[in-house]
Order: sequence, then structure tokens, then C-alpha cells
Amino acid sequence: MTSHPHPRADTVRGAAFVALSAMAFGAMAIFGRYTYAGGADVLGLLIVRFAIAGVVLALIAIRRRVVWPRARAVWPIMGMGGIGYVGQAFCYFTALEHAQASLVALLLYLYPAFVTLLAAWWLGERLTKVKVAALVLCVAGSAVMVGGGRGEPLGIGLALAAAVIYSLYIVIGARFTRGVDPLATSAIVCLSATAVLTVLCAARTLAGAPPHLPGTSGGWAAALAIALISTVAALLCFFAGLDRLGAARTSMLSTLEPVVTVALAAITLGEALTPLQWAGGASILIAVLWLVRAGGGAHDDEAVALEANQ
Repeated sequence: MTSHPHPRADTVRGAAFVALSAMAFGAMAIFGRYTYAGGADVLGLLIVRFAIAGVVLALIAIRRRVVWPRARAVWPIMGMGGIGYVGQAFCYFTALEHAQASLVALLLYLYPAFVTLLAAWWLGERLTKVKVAALVLCVAGSAVMVGGGRGEPLGIGLALAAAVIYSLYIVIGARFTRGVDPLATSAIVCLSATAVLTVLCAARTLAGAPPHLPGTSGGWAAALAIALISTVAALLCFFAGLDRLGAARTSMLSTLEPVVTVALAAITLGEALTPLQWAGGASILIAVLWLVRAGGGAHDDEAVALEANQ
């Protein structure tokens, strides 16, 4: 007799997978800081992250006999990785050099608000009163976060730029990745990002300013953690949870990500949040949950799967 898992038990497992994914993604900013402390620069960190993650994800996809997309579908995904993902990652990890990790994480989490606006502008989705109210709350929360946080204008600007680029990545990607296995998409995105970063590394080396890889064992450990924990493991857990919970509940649980970053930043980096920052961060997370409950194209299965590629 074949036994089938109880639906409630499967839901609990799905929630556990998404929570683990959120913790892994949330730790990425902290690992980034330790990688920098080990002597790496942004380009060195990113080439290690995407090269290792891309190869591992591709091997997993091959082992699972994932169906790869046809050539016509591959080119847009490569563009997403080589342009969108590289741009977002550069902004995010550079912002960490100029602002609090907790501030950067919460500002990045404005992307659901930007996705909602882009979906209304490009896709003609209706902006309901609930969505408008949530967007206003997001803007107010981010203003309070910036006012109460510690960060150079460059760091704040780059964090916001990362959120905008990420939003474009999701809205465009939700169209071009429809019907493509998420694991195949993730592998192609990471490998495409690696190809572009390799060209950038070569250009900088020829110009006499080669990228700096980690120079200590601690720096390498942190860089490997970004690739294997905050990318590969986080993606696999996310997709396992998404398969069991669906898009809406997965998106809601994913709001744990900035909470984890804030908590780890306080524990490991001594980044104490002011009461004003707590209020602003809480406003952003409440608004994001509100947007998820309101529904919309920004949170369908394809878009949520793309949200995993942080």
C-alpha cells in the first residue's frame, strides 16, 4: 500500500523549507561583510559566488534530468542573468560597503512595491485601494528607515537601485521564463552572470586593477557560504517550499529574510537599530504582506520563483 503524506504535514514541511531559505538568503549580507573583511572586493566576491553556484546548480539540474529550455527561450534568460542579475548584485553588495547591512536589506525589500507599480504601468494591472495604501506605507517606511539609519547617500542610493533593478528583473522574467523549470532558469542565470563577470575581471586585469579574491581562510569561508548556502541551498529550499505552499504563502514567509538580516547584523556586526528604524522596517514588512494578500501578477508562480534568485 502506498502511503501519502498528510496535507498538514506537507504544509509544515513546506513552511520549514521556506523558512530555511529565508534564513539562508537573509544571512547573505552578513557573509558579504566577512568576505570583504577577508580582502575581497565586490567583483571578486561576485565571481566566486556565481561561478560556484552556477556549476553546482547546473550539475543538480542535470542529475535531476531537468528539461532545459530551447534556444529561443535561453537568450532572454541569459540576458536576465548577464545584465539584470549582475547589475542588481553589484548595487546590493556595493551598498553593503557604504551602509548598514540591516538598512540595505530592508530597502531592497521595497521591490514588491516597485513590482506592483511596474505591473500596473506595463501590464495594465489594476491598482486597488488596498495596493495604493500598501504602497504609501512602503514609501513612508523607507523614508523613516533612511532617516533613522546609518548609511552614506551612496549606499542608500545603491540599495534602492538594487530594488528597482530586481523589480525589472522579476517583471520581465515572469514573461520570458513561463514554462521553464525554475532550477534550469537559476542555473542559466548564474552561469550567464559568471560569463559577464569573467569578461569584467579580464578587462580590469588588463587595465592593471585585477579583482581581489578573499585573502584569508575566513574570507573564503564566507564567500563559499554565499555561493553554497545563500544561493544553492537557499534556492533548493525555496523551490521545495514553493511546490508545497504555493506562491502567496511562500511570499508571505519570505518576509523573514530582512528580519533575519537585521537580527544577524545586530548579533554579529553590532548594528543596533534605532526605534525609528524598527518602525520603518515594520511598516515595510507589513506593506509587503498587505500587497501579497491583495494578489496580482507580481506574485504569480513564475514571479515568485524568480524572487528566489537574490
